[in-house]
Amino acid sequence: MTQPSKQPDWFEPGLHFECTQCGNCCTGPPGFVWFNDEERDAMAAYLEISVDRFMQLFTKQLQKKASLTEVKRDGQYDCVFLERNEQGQGLCRIYPVRPQQCRTWPFWPENLVHRDQWNRAAKTCPGMQQGGHDADAAGNFYPAEQVRLIRDSNPEG
Repeated sequence: MTQPSKQPDWFEPGLHFECTQCGNCCTGPPGFVWFNDEERDAMAAYLEISVDRFMQLFTKQLQKKASLTEVKRDGQYDCVFLERNEQGQGLCRIYPVRPQQCRTWPFWPENLVHRDQWNRAAKTCPGMQQGGHDADAAGNFYPAEQVRLIRDSNPEG
């Protein structure tokens, strides 16, 4: 009996993404930014505060897990670490030690299920529209295998 052939992922030609520092991935409706103990320790050390103080100031308990808190601004919920400069660029106060969930954007499983989901997310993320589907186009090119590795490293994947 022959095995049914697996359909290639829609993103098999690869994807482009280049962060424009719009900050849109760090704001929007209420959500979750999960992190593990190692990430928690790194964030606290980066901020030069104790883990207990970090947990007290910047986290909330949801679904029996810790998530970074949000700050409501202009009807949106910003990550507590999102700051905007004079030009309106979104800057992360803890960028070098941001959680894996943040590092894997926009290659989240829900964005990669179908091209329609990718295009829907791209409406609020201009960096997802950088370049075409080949390595010579503008923007950072991610071959399909790299996209899969990033997607699979997402803690919610």
